[in-house]
Amino acid sequence: MEAERIRVLHEAEPRDGADYVLCLLQQANRSRCNPALELAVEEANRLGLPVVACFGLLDGSNGFPEANARHYAFLLEGLADAAAGLAKRGIAFVARKGSPAEVAIDLSKRAALLVLDRGYLAIQKQWYAEILKSAKLRVVQVEGDVVVPVEVASDKHEHAARTLRPKIGRRMADFLHDISPVKVKHSAAGLSLKGMDMSDPAAVLAGMTLDRDVSPVRRFRGGETEARRLLKAYLAGPFRNYGAERGKPEAGAASHMSPYLHFGQISPVEIVLAVQAAKGGKDEDRTAFIEEVVVRRELAMNHVHYTEGYDRYDKAVPAWARGALQEHAKDKRPHRYSDEELCEGKTHDHYWNVSMAEMRETGYMHNHLRMYWGKKILEWSDTPEQGFERTLRINNRYFLDGRDANSFTNVAWVYGLHDRPWARRPVFGTVRYQSENSLRKIDAKAYEASVEKLCAAERDGESDPAAEARTKSMKARSGAGTRRRPG
Repeated sequence: MEAERIRVLHEAEPRDGADYVLCLLQQANRSRCNPALELAVEEANRLGLPVVACFGLLDGSNGFPEANARHYAFLLEGLADAAAGLAKRGIAFVARKGSPAEVAIDLSKRAALLVLDRGYLAIQKQWYAEILKSAKLRVVQVEGDVVVPVEVASDKHEHAARTLRPKIGRRMADFLHDISPVKVKHSAAGLSLKGMDMSDPAAVLAGMTLDRDVSPVRRFRGGETEARRLLKAYLAGPFRNYGAERGKPEAGAASHMSPYLHFGQISPVEIVLAVQAAKGGKDEDRTAFIEEVVVRRELAMNHVHYTEGYDRYDKAVPAWARGALQEHAKDKRPHRYSDEELCEGKTHDHYWNVSMAEMRETGYMHNHLRMYWGKKILEWSDTPEQGFERTLRINNRYFLDGRDANSFTNVAWVYGLHDRPWARRPVFGTVRYQSENSLRKIDAKAYEASVEKLCAAERDGESDPAAEARTKSMKARSGAGTRRRPG
């Protein structure tokens, strides 16, 4: 493991007389290719102790901001899969209702040391600060959510992908190493720790207090096993045309890895190594894919890490863009819509409504259409501030990968972040405009047909044989009872 992934947050000798080494798996919800977990296993083996992995499940009034039943169903499926994988390795998994900080602080009372994984959102930084404030033991944090650690790539907020790309390019090879699972020498099977039974995600979901207006989806099922299955199938087929067709939503060239990356159910390092090793695909396919999963994704991490208030218009949007939009704030807007009309897809723009249906019903929208979708909300809002707030609100509500660094960055891009001034236009000023003509680059009718099929599958509850097989495999590994699908 690269030393630059590891940070000692609280220096202390490992505690004597402890029962285990504790690892908080709050961002990296997986049992393999997980640097934080492997470091915890190495330390536990050295100290002659078992490993306990933990997770804090936010619920009720303390729930994760903007998360709903759709997000929690996918999360819980991933936790069930991770728990099964951890048990197979001899690692205990303890999930409790409460903030990650509360859970980690309580379990750390019996731990020799605490290993944290890492995320870059403000709420995650708040958890780490709370843990450190109460820490009475050694605390180590290990980066496992990006290829090149954010501070290693750059020590400042980058202006655009063009400024970050060469910095990542110089270091990327240094961090592309396969992380083999370390053999656990001391099983945690004999430990007695109170935690939730995660083997039935539907039962856990049913017992939670949360927003259920946005229902779980059948299109995507959570878990590292499913992520790896999808990646393998993708590299054997659609990836071979990624370079030429990635901008066409009807072509099916997207990998659909973003929800799994968001919930930490697969490592970006694992994805890049698999892409580099894939027998199919051309160099242009690999280059284009790595640009998206490394450069563009890690530009988003750079943005949220170095921007205090990344979810606010006045902080996230650059001054030149705010000025340009303000100059045209009183321009005539032929179409204005309420949040309800937008969410229900009741606008005059037929294909915008189609893309909204895909998002609303299946939790996904192709990046090409996400940008068009966001630009139109800006155009149809009373003010740019209102447009920013509602774009982010709707994005985070329906997308499975909403509330992600990519989400905050992409919404801010609509308003000028990581961009430059363009020709002046009404409403937009010199911020980039996107018209209906951009849809000519795609086969809109083919896209609409694919969305209709996907939405019908959500309504009709079509079964997914591959997902059912995965469920049976998980049941066999965990020894759990029948696992019901949420929703």
